[in-house]
Amino acid sequence: MTKLNRSIDRGLTVLEAVHAAGAISLAFLSKRTGLPKPTLLRICATLESRRWLIRRSSDGCYQIGSALLSVRGMPDLVDRLVAVGKQEIVHLSEQTGLGVDLAVAIGEGRTEIVDTTRMFKKHGVFPDTIGFRPSPILSALGAAYLSGLSKPALAEALRRMVESLPREDAAVGPQLPRILQAVADKGYATRAKGHWGRAVDYGALPLAIGVPILTDKEPVGALNLVWNADDRTVETVVNDHLAKLQQAAKTIGQAYAGFTSRR
Repeated sequence: MTKLNRSIDRGLTVLEAVHAAGAISLAFLSKRTGLPKPTLLRICATLESRRWLIRRSSDGCYQIGSALLSVRGMPDLVDRLVAVGKQEIVHLSEQTGLGVDLAVAIGEGRTEIVDTTRMFKKHGVFPDTIGFRPSPILSALGAAYLSGLSKPALAEALRRMVESLPREDAAVGPQLPRILQAVADKGYATRAKGHWGRAVDYGALPLAIGVPILTDKEPVGALNLVWNADDRTVETVVNDHLAKLQQAAKTIGQAYAGFTSRR
């Protein structure tokens, strides 16, 4: 009988445990697999480097990464953005005391959250957002991303998304030019008043402001600050932290462009 490779077997055991749990801490992963934490850290670091695992910035839990789930070349884009943005969003969150979401463009005018620093006890907003696709019009991330598109790219995105827009988005579709003009005038997008993201909200509604992540061409995603609506107003966050948010998005965009040029 051919001898099995112990390292590969352990790595697959870890992937199976994470897949079964959905999201899992290092402590529970150790209990599930019977492997010591130092060994798990090495295995998980290796899997993270290949984007087979993601370790969430918000709570340190592991979940299955983009390299196993995504198709049509998307892992490459996701990998690049997460790689260059991970430390920047943590720094921004520490600077502002607010949650930060990083979203990547997935085509047809939509974005998907690929990393977050949200912690419920600290920020008062639901943390399990990775993989969620925010509203392209009513969310700060969605409107920020659309605002960064060139006119031809925006027209094409709207043509593709028009038939699949949720009812709530479709109802405000005619107001989109005005919404995007307001984003351009202010320098940031806001979450629509009363908008409920359902899958990522509970308790009090959150508020958010977002900006696009720009490269030399079209935006590759969007970045936002998010907080419990009962804690701060949009005006307060804009006055205190908009410049930091814009700088973080600029830094990520430049790093992404540099990362791309080296490949």
